[in-house]
Amino acid sequence: MNSFENVSYGREGLADYATKADKTRGRLFPEAASPTRTPFQRDRDRIIHSTAFRRLKHKTQVFVHHVGDHYRTRLTHSIEVAQIARSLARALRADEDLAEALALSHDFGHTPFGHAGEDALDEMMRDHGGFDHNAQSLRIVTSLERQYADFDGLNLSWETLEGLVKHNGPVMSEGTNVPMAIVEFNSLLDLELHTHSGVEAQCAAIADDIAYNAHDLDDGLRAGLFTLGDLEYLPIASDTLSKVRETHPGLDEHRIVHEIVRRQITEMVEDVITEAQSRLESVKPQSAEDVRECGMPLVCFSSQMTVKEKQIKAFLHKHMYRAPGVMVMRENAAIIISNLFEAYITRQAEMPDGWDLNPEGGNMVTQQAEEPRIVADFIAGMTDRYAIQEHQRMFDVTPELG
Repeated sequence: MNSFENVSYGREGLADYATKADKTRGRLFPEAASPTRTPFQRDRDRIIHSTAFRRLKHKTQVFVHHVGDHYRTRLTHSIEVAQIARSLARALRADEDLAEALALSHDFGHTPFGHAGEDALDEMMRDHGGFDHNAQSLRIVTSLERQYADFDGLNLSWETLEGLVKHNGPVMSEGTNVPMAIVEFNSLLDLELHTHSGVEAQCAAIADDIAYNAHDLDDGLRAGLFTLGDLEYLPIASDTLSKVRETHPGLDEHRIVHEIVRRQITEMVEDVITEAQSRLESVKPQSAEDVRECGMPLVCFSSQMTVKEKQIKAFLHKHMYRAPGVMVMRENAAIIISNLFEAYITRQAEMPDGWDLNPEGGNMVTQQAEEPRIVADFIAGMTDRYAIQEHQRMFDVTPELG
């Protein structure tokens, strides 16, 4: 007979304020505990084996999938975020598995073609509650994934769902328009929308910023949107550039870029750890609940790094996200999304089995949602490639994206 008594759950050595797997608040649909994995490890595994996770492979980060093989996609970005989130969680003695699960699933709700697709879909859904990628992530893991015999969604633990919804801070605050998907699910399982998330979710959130700030510099340089010379006016990058050139004179540009990216990540990670440790020492939370109720984020950049991080974002916004070629890509992507929505909603084109707009048929998701939301769910789940193929199937001319 197999014995699992000696299987390590990774619970030893966690800080008092860490989210404890053995004190989980459970799942919407109760399940027996696993003898070999914590609830957060099971969540991580379910996320990795989901359809939504596989689709990230062909979803845009900044550049559409066929522009080049070496640019980041939503999948590679999510893996990079997970690595940084685990590093932060380990340094802060928080639960690494929970941080990793949140990092791997944080982009589930993104449409094809990145933010251009989201903006277009939000516009098409303006009279039907709008479209928000964070709320869409929740819809995916609570209802749209359909592979388990006993429930729709992934039936993730309370802590993972809470972190997914609140990783950027409290959702329910004065003047906030909370997406209906979050409000509806919260009526089934109270995620305490007015509080902050736990340390692990905060690690995943700032890991996202660290990853894309560094890696978008890499992709932008690779795409020729700006040069190493342009980085000389960007403080954090210019400092690294000077050090690399001083230490390694004559180093080729590819290696210089890699050094800038990896050293920037290291500097930011170390800054977050130092700042978080200082805040944790000041607040002295004795439990994960104390972290949620403390009224401020505890895992964040120092004031000095915050200034530098804003400078990086401003630089990328000017030189990359608003570059002429990228803007053309965004405009054409918006046309594709808008055309697809209009075609499906007017039934000029039929959606596949399981997405029937007829309330007499379809699955539980289609029976419970209005037609525009069903169409939005379908389009949001598309990869870039599938969206282009569908447009080519239905329309005589499809805009070029790269």
